[in-house]
Amino acid sequence: MTGRGRRTADPAPGIVRQGDVLLVPVDGIPWSRQRDVAPRRGELVLAEGEATGHAHVVRGRARLVRATRHHQHPGETYLVVTGRAALVHEEHDRIELARGTYEVRRQREYEPRRHARRVAD
Repeated sequence: MTGRGRRTADPAPGIVRQGDVLLVPVDGIPWSRQRDVAPRRGELVLAEGEATGHAHVVRGRARLVRATRHHQHPGETYLVVTGRAALVHEEHDRIELARGTYEVRRQREYEPRRHARRVAD
């Protein structure tokens, strides 16, 4: 609210990066085959660290959706933020999230002589 009692517009969603997690704003979920990913202990887990066991989680008003083109496609993960929500991790600053839909991406390390592997966070 502003000083005169008017509600200010929510900020537009922008790219969000926290460790090896990248949230990219999208206009919507592109595929019709969708299923919600169940929260764990009330939190939406976007990624778990391989080295530390710490997790990137979303707390607040949001849902995690897995979308696929067809049953053989591995699918993509999307975060739909519908209200106040934040991305949290034990080793990073808390990031408040704007309402909107984000594609959830994981950063990978490039090793030219080996397959790409997830970043240990």
